[in-house]
Amino acid sequence: MFRNILIVGAGGFLGSVSRYLGQLFVEKVFHSTFPWGTFFVNIVGCFVIGIVYALAEKGNMMNAEWRIFLAVGFCGGFTTFSSFAYNNLTLLKDHAYGAFLFNTFGSVLIGIAVVYAGIIIVRSIV
Repeated sequence: MFRNILIVGAGGFLGSVSRYLGQLFVEKVFHSTFPWGTFFVNIVGCFVIGIVYALAEKGNMMNAEWRIFLAVGFCGGFTTFSSFAYNNLTLLKDHAYGAFLFNTFGSVLIGIAVVYAGIIIVRSIV
C-alpha cells in the first residue's frame, strides 16, 4: 500500500508540474480571456488516460504499477478532468444513463455552486 502511495505521489508531482508548464506555454501562445491553458491540459489529459486504459486492458502491455503511476498519479495531477471523463465514458458503456447525467451535470453545476459558496463564506468572514 505504501509503495502505491509513493507511486501515485511521484506521478502526481510530475503531472502537476506538467500541467503548470503546459498552461503557461499555451497561455503565452494564445492571448485570450478564454482559459485555453486549462482547456488544453484537460483535453490532453483525457487523451493520455484513454491511452493508458487501452494499454492496461491489453493485460501484458502495462502492469498495475504503471497504470497507477500514469492514470491515478500523472493524469490525476495533470487534470482530474481526465478521470471525470473516463468515469463518464464507463457509465455510458454500462448504459447507466441516469448516473451519467447526474455525474456530468451534478459535478459541473454543483461544483460551480460550491466554489461560489466558498467565496461568499470567506468574504463574509474575512
